[in-house]
Amino acid sequence: MREKEEIDVEAPGQHSYHVESSSSSSGQGRDGDVAREWANEKKQPDEEAALKTKLHNPLAVFTREQLLKDVERFAREKDLEHILPDLRKGALVAQDPRIFEDLPELTEEDKNILRREKTHRWHQPFMMYFMTILCAGSAIVQGMDQTAVNGAQEFYFPEFGVTNRWLQGLINGAPYLCSCLVGCWTTAPLNRYFGRRGCIFISCFISFAATFWMCAAHTWWNLLLGRFFLGLAVGAKSTTTPVYAAECAPTAIRGALAMQWQTWTAFGIMLGYISSVAFMNVSSDSLQGLNWRLMFGVTAIPPMIVCAQVYFCPESPRWYMIRNRYHSAYDALVKLRPSKLQAARDLYYIHAALQVEEKLRAGKHLWLEMFTIPRNRRAAQSSFFVMFMQQFCGVNAIMYYSSSMFTDAGFSRENALLVSLGCGITNWIFAVPAIYTIDTFGRRNLLLTTFPFMAIFLFWSGFSFYIDDEQTRTGMVAAGIYLYMIVYSPGEGPVPFTYSAEAFPLYIRDVGMSFATATTWGFNFIVSLTWLPLRDAFTPTGAFGWYAAWNVFGWVTAYFCLPETKALSLEELDQVFSVSTRQHARHYAEMLPWYAKKWVLRRDVEPQRQLYEYH
Repeated sequence: MREKEEIDVEAPGQHSYHVESSSSSSGQGRDGDVAREWANEKKQPDEEAALKTKLHNPLAVFTREQLLKDVERFAREKDLEHILPDLRKGALVAQDPRIFEDLPELTEEDKNILRREKTHRWHQPFMMYFMTILCAGSAIVQGMDQTAVNGAQEFYFPEFGVTNRWLQGLINGAPYLCSCLVGCWTTAPLNRYFGRRGCIFISCFISFAATFWMCAAHTWWNLLLGRFFLGLAVGAKSTTTPVYAAECAPTAIRGALAMQWQTWTAFGIMLGYISSVAFMNVSSDSLQGLNWRLMFGVTAIPPMIVCAQVYFCPESPRWYMIRNRYHSAYDALVKLRPSKLQAARDLYYIHAALQVEEKLRAGKHLWLEMFTIPRNRRAAQSSFFVMFMQQFCGVNAIMYYSSSMFTDAGFSRENALLVSLGCGITNWIFAVPAIYTIDTFGRRNLLLTTFPFMAIFLFWSGFSFYIDDEQTRTGMVAAGIYLYMIVYSPGEGPVPFTYSAEAFPLYIRDVGMSFATATTWGFNFIVSLTWLPLRDAFTPTGAFGWYAAWNVFGWVTAYFCLPETKALSLEELDQVFSVSTRQHARHYAEMLPWYAKKWVLRRDVEPQRQLYEYH
């Protein structure tokens, strides 16, 4: 049994699927499977390139007669003959969706159903919306777990007498250390043995249990252990939930549902700030530290709801099919699609795609090939860069320590918590446009546009600490941080995970995403651990300047070394990452005069010279 793999599968004539699969020998490679047809084809010089071409539409290799014959064999072998008429029609539609209007096998009702996929793409069954709410709840859990510490630390450090800055950073960053070292690497076995729903349930239950551990902590080391335990949930939940949504969703809304993770995580971050403000003045004579315990305690509500909800949703159809449970997969698709025709179509198409994916992974040493093959190494390098910069752009220093930043600027503790709430609100509101800009403006362009502004606003906040007048100083620091959050939210917020998910080739995408996720949580821990010592050593101005300088570095590196991945097919991505980093940097260095003439001097210039020529 091979481990899971995130892939992009393009339905012919439609947008790309973003899904995850696991390769298993169970139920695959049998007589009559689509793989048999491919195996009997004449070998091409570049077999892997041919397989990638087939993956765009694995049914295109068949004639009409071969396709219908294979559908009959598929229905017989998987004991699905009771849905054979729908399978026949679905396979013909999947082979070329552009011509469904001309298919005589389809009734007018069938054609109306297929038309509504484009004209009423949000007209979905109840279960699809129920699943969407589940995934949003899981993202909210993630966001609240991240920022509840922002206000709580203002109270539990004095209560436990923790004054060492490094120990304070370790307590705050413990979940991300655990996620980097352990949590990210549990995703594959949890998904393999418990399914997508099981992984979400386990990770949310850990969040629920860890919350009570932290609330009951009576010493700093007990709190540290509770927060470390919380990290077991962070990596698995953040990887599995978007994949589960993508595997269940129809093509027309798959991209939007995958992007909802960013939006609802930002909403959860805002709720974490709200809990800090709501409970900051709560006290009790019988229980010391009731306020910070309630700040943590309220974060148990979303995971409790998700755990109660998750098994009312169907499991991922793709996960069922990998385990040769085709009846269960069909039943799940019937609940998630408006009609049985669409369920049968997607069942057969996913089955066909799984055969190609299995062949792509066969005999590969995945970890070795990620770093030894130049194309893969450049994808890993680019993913490492965007994940690293998501942390060293400075955002999580603000997320975890904004209350102490505002206190340093001159706010009272209560006002600092209240002003911190504005960071969460701003982050959520301006995360929404990313759903549209990331696929229209592009990943690289978003980073090149936002890095300079993030640097400017961090410098703004840092140097505002030199203002003598307290009211002006506090206002300028708050304004700089708010403006920073505005430009972060549509840029380095959504880009890293989106970029990493599409940069790696199919057969190593599972280990590539594990590497990328561990990178972001590892540097998240470093930022959390070092902010307080950094601030003490460099002063707030120097600490803000430190991260501003990293944003300057990020712009330079993105301009010279980061390829664009927006709206590119699998073959085009192979071409992009086959260009050496040195050649990429040389090209964009030579383009600097062109940009200066066009955008600075506003002259008429010749068309921009392209680095890639797509075929």
